[in-house]
Amino acid sequence: MVGTKTNERPGTRARASYVRSSAYKAREVLDLIRGKSCADAHDILAFSERDVAQPIAKVLDSALANAEHNDGLDADELYVSACYADEGPTLKRWRPRARGRATRIRKRTCHITVIVSRYDPETLERMQAQHSRRGAVAAEARRRRVARSRAAATQEVEAAGSDAEVDVEAQASAVVQATEAALAEDPATEIDEAEAPDAEASVEAADGMEASGGAEPAGDGTEADDEEPGKSTGGD
Repeated sequence: MVGTKTNERPGTRARASYVRSSAYKAREVLDLIRGKSCADAHDILAFSERDVAQPIAKVLDSALANAEHNDGLDADELYVSACYADEGPTLKRWRPRARGRATRIRKRTCHITVIVSRYDPETLERMQAQHSRRGAVAAEARRRRVARSRAAATQEVEAAGSDAEVDVEAQASAVVQATEAALAEDPATEIDEAEAPDAEASVEAADGMEASGGAEPAGDGTEADDEEPGKSTGGD
């Protein structure tokens, strides 16, 4: 019994002709995305190191656009059901070599076809259930991380508050101890009323100065004024 041919498989297809790459190189990349969902196929092609992955990604995008606009399908429910590369015409070129000879250069081309189809209902239900379970697990993990972060932050705040209270109490006790030590060493540091200046005596002295006309003591403050009376500053 002959199965369905590759080019006759149901689904939405897109084709790129005369791609400047060999069919062998294109098939190596197509083997990676065959049977994958369209999202996974995009990721595989984006991180592929082969240059032919770029035209293959364009063909995949074209197939998805055809499925959405022409067939009314959802891109999230599609997968790569078939993809293949056929050999195209080979361009012949010549390269000069030694002794006047020439060797042939074969520039290969290929035709790339990508077919996308919708998952069957059972597979879609199973995928949705897996996605919901993964979402629930991720949400629970995130909730636990948030709870741990909040608990750690609360502990840090409490520790900082207790450290601040201890610092204030230590500073207060240090001030009290320093004051007691200073008083024990020098009791005269206390203010004594007997040593305080007499305000009335100061007022009386100021009144006496005003009554005398504010005259200042004789002398200009030089060394001659400081000499004892009876001594002469001149010569013989």
